[in-house]
Amino acid sequence: MLIATNPDGYFLSPGPGDPALLGYAITTVKSLIQAGKPVMGICLGNQLLGCALGGHTYKLPFGHRGANHPVKDLLTGKVVITSQNHGYALDPESLPAADVEVTQINLNDGTVEGLRHRHLPVFSIQYHPEASPGPHDSNHYFDQFVASMEVAKG
Repeated sequence: MLIATNPDGYFLSPGPGDPALLGYAITTVKSLIQAGKPVMGICLGNQLLGCALGGHTYKLPFGHRGANHPVKDLLTGKVVITSQNHGYALDPESLPAADVEVTQINLNDGTVEGLRHRHLPVFSIQYHPEASPGPHDSNHYFDQFVASMEVAKG
């Protein structure tokens, strides 16, 4: 049904819960990826995207809560200050390296904070850019998503 509406892209929003218990959502995300449109995920959306791409999650000992979490972008070397609220993380070793690239890590504990597909317009971040910590360190991800939809439309 969702794919039949032919949107320009798919946005996977934050949400609570253990992504391993959301098999129906992971199946849906796989379908969205196969549809070939741009996909962006935030927080739980990042975890669901990682699972749909073949990865696995695990429960963090204490979770990431609140503001001022430093995250390093491995592509640019830039460090941003983020706002976070999650209790699970993606296991980087479970992600298929041929198709998925870890793009960001948490500087406090080294957990995955961002990923992208190497060949498809698919990416995600673990933290909450909409919370505007820093104050606007991460807003460019929304611009990146919109740009990927414009490219996909032709």
